[in-house]
Amino acid sequence: MPGYGVSTAAFPPAATAMPSFETGARQGRLRQYQLQLIERIQAARGGALAARKELGVMLGGRPCLLDLTQLGEIVIAAGVQIQGVPLAQDWYLGLAAMRGRLTGVVDLARYMGEPPCAAGNHCRIITFSPRLGLNCALLVERVLGLRQLRTLQSVPLPDAPPSWAAQALCDSEGQQWLRLDLAQLAQSERFLDAGFGGLAAHKDIC
Repeated sequence: MPGYGVSTAAFPPAATAMPSFETGARQGRLRQYQLQLIERIQAARGGALAARKELGVMLGGRPCLLDLTQLGEIVIAAGVQIQGVPLAQDWYLGLAAMRGRLTGVVDLARYMGEPPCAAGNHCRIITFSPRLGLNCALLVERVLGLRQLRTLQSVPLPDAPPSWAAQALCDSEGQQWLRLDLAQLAQSERFLDAGFGGLAAHKDIC
């Protein structure tokens, strides 16, 4: 299961260097943005904000929404060392030490049957909330910020999706969003069996 888990590797750091002044300014803005998101995630646990906003992320080129109350923290992926483990599914990247705890990291795009997440400055690792009872984190292509649920309209899904991805929404610009339920994902048989050949044929792909 996530938290257990193919080769020994680290998520590669960004390769392109920038001038120190530009780098410092950009990192400062990024830190401020990250802090604002973390504060809103923490506030959402009170319930009021969660009813109005969710976190937008990009997964395999597909915009998705995550419930703020199901999230822990957002970390820049390039700064996290991920240790691969043998005989794991390709979507299970391995274990990372986060806040002193070993956390299983999953490429959710690959799990969903999309192209794997490409390494870069834009990638983030988002941990599950402790209340979900699963010490796990997701690698996403980028964070798109918060979205107001009341401004989105429900639209039908073309196929029968898994229980953890059962709602599609459309914004005023015609962009479709797939709303994910990490609590349901954390109970999925296929997600809990990251071992090679475990439940690969199980119907749990969007």
